[in-house]
Amino acid sequence: MQGRLSVERMCGLASVSRAGFYRSLQEQEPDLEEMELRSAIQAVVIEHKLRYGYRRVTAELRHRGFLANHKRVVRLMRLDNLLALRRSAFVATTDSDHELEVHLNLAGRMQLSGINQLWVADITFVRLQQEFVYLAIVLDAYSRKVVGWALDRSLAAQLAISALQNAAATRTLAPGLVHHSDRGVQYASSEYGKVLDKYRMIASMSRLANPWDNAKCESFMKTLKREEIHANEYRSIEDLRTNVTSFVALPDSGG
Repeated sequence: MQGRLSVERMCGLASVSRAGFYRSLQEQEPDLEEMELRSAIQAVVIEHKLRYGYRRVTAELRHRGFLANHKRVVRLMRLDNLLALRRSAFVATTDSDHELEVHLNLAGRMQLSGINQLWVADITFVRLQQEFVYLAIVLDAYSRKVVGWALDRSLAAQLAISALQNAAATRTLAPGLVHHSDRGVQYASSEYGKVLDKYRMIASMSRLANPWDNAKCESFMKTLKREEIHANEYRSIEDLRTNVTSFVALPDSGG
């Protein structure tokens, strides 16, 4: 076809063998087995709210049928910014032993009559072709619509902060709006607390290991994964950003 070069011609111009050309293509393809392992690591870490270090992650992976030694798990956790985030953020005993500030669950007792009374927040991960990225969502509990969101390659507190700032920037808020989340280190961080104070919001958190306390956001995340994330393959974070922008704008995307 006019305008296209044959493999032989390209190899000749680049002074490489045909075998070398195909070997180079194979090396550029993502390692699907490693991507599956990274996906499993992400799931374990997020399910256990960053409490698990690499040894417990490795043990849980084996329980789920993944054979990987701890050195490989450490490498992949470091690659996905998961090692530096632990910081003793959770302890598997009582809330009083938590080194970061924990807030009472106020959301369960609220009777909502309109928007901007209760916002709920959550974070999930998305697998792209060659990397993982994280999606933070802020949802209005009354309308069940997304009011703010952010994408990042890191699980650091700035991800959740960006989603909250995105929500607050487009709305006129009265003091006393309740912000509900799980006890993830991002939401319990002092940096996030300062942003809540800036917007005069009241922090509320789920009880320990009780996902039902954040059921509205969990429901939206399931809808997002089923109808958008699991139904598509994304080449890059920008592809994902474009699709999420369209999805959250849908009138029936509230889950």
